[in-house]
Amino acid sequence: MPVEGREQQKLIARVRRIRGQVDAIERSLSEKEHCADVLMLLANVRGGINSLMAEVLEDHIRLHMLTPEKEKTDSTELAEDLIDLVRAYLK
Repeated sequence: MPVEGREQQKLIARVRRIRGQVDAIERSLSEKEHCADVLMLLANVRGGINSLMAEVLEDHIRLHMLTPEKEKTDSTELAEDLIDLVRAYLK
């Protein structure tokens, strides 16, 4: 994925935060913490993953679907490609 250096570093930082959150879930389960606390940690991870997915998906659309070559493509075909992409990754 050809992402600019600064953008790439932001994505890597997000992944590291998510990794820390997953580690916190593991610790919570090991220490038999309350279900509500574990659920909150899980929700935080899900939010982080969804945010990361949206960012990478947006980059993919901008870098690979909105190129000069694609400008000649029928807008219906481009829309179908985008729908397929969203369906594949946001299940």
